[in-house]
Amino acid sequence: MSSSKARGERTAVVFGILAILTIPVDLALAQYLKGIELLQSLYIAVPLAGVFGLIAVAAARRARFARARSLNPTGGKWATRLAWAGVYCAVTGAVALAVYGGLRAAQ
Repeated sequence: MSSSKARGERTAVVFGILAILTIPVDLALAQYLKGIELLQSLYIAVPLAGVFGLIAVAAARRARFARARSLNPTGGKWATRLAWAGVYCAVTGAVALAVYGGLRAAQ
């Protein structure tokens, strides 16, 4: 039971960090590589960050349920925090793209 808890927490941490770093890494790649345009790369990076964030939240919830059934129900705060931070980054990127789309449509 504890290996399932640890595996779920590790999965949540890894996917949470991936979700947080997806957009900045995408921006850096678009900056340094000549063939990649910034806006088109964000159309891919923002949904990808959202998918990573949702996977992290699901893994954190699974680890929380495993932790609740264990004899030592402690820990897991960082996994949950990183998972929700990844979702927050994806939502922020989606709002930025929506505002840009609205401004382009109003032009």
